[in-house]
Amino acid sequence: MVTARQKRGAAALGGAVALAFALAGCGGDSKDKASSAPPAAVATSASPTASADPKAAEKTAVLTAFDAMWAERTKAYAQADARGTQLEKYATLDALGKIRIDLARMREAGTVVRGGSKQTGAAVTVLDLTAKTPKASVSTCIDLSSRETYDTRKKAVVPLPTNQPRRYVATAGLEKWPGGWIVTTYTPEGARTC
Repeated sequence: MVTARQKRGAAALGGAVALAFALAGCGGDSKDKASSAPPAAVATSASPTASADPKAAEKTAVLTAFDAMWAERTKAYAQADARGTQLEKYATLDALGKIRIDLARMREAGTVVRGGSKQTGAAVTVLDLTAKTPKASVSTCIDLSSRETYDTRKKAVVPLPTNQPRRYVATAGLEKWPGGWIVTTYTPEGARTC
């Protein structure tokens, strides 16, 4: 004979079994649900504003390194000396060679640059991330409109040569080293105006 107590126990057991089957049909616990979601759905919902350009972050890093080198170069030209700057952090010895030659000529002539040259419209024109040492090229427009060469001995502004374009193209090559992107070449192209 089945007692009321046994009926309640069987009903509870049957309900528990039905609940277990229902949960198993729905994917079980929440860990299983997360792992059974399609990867594309997870990736799409995780970054809906991701850039369409997969190289965008590297391009930004290249331009940041170039801008940092330019800022340190501007400091050096303002005093005709690289001391107190971080040019070595942002440029290799090859890239620094032309800058150091300019600085030596400026010291010999007793000149400094006031106002500084501006570079605008810098853009990454080449980005090769597949090379053993990733490489990039940057093109920018140099604007001399606010630059003055100042003779510290005569205490006078030295006018730019009349044939000197006020805006011209400059290019830079960069490589990605363990510490980040670094300028390896810097070439002003005075004949190419912008």
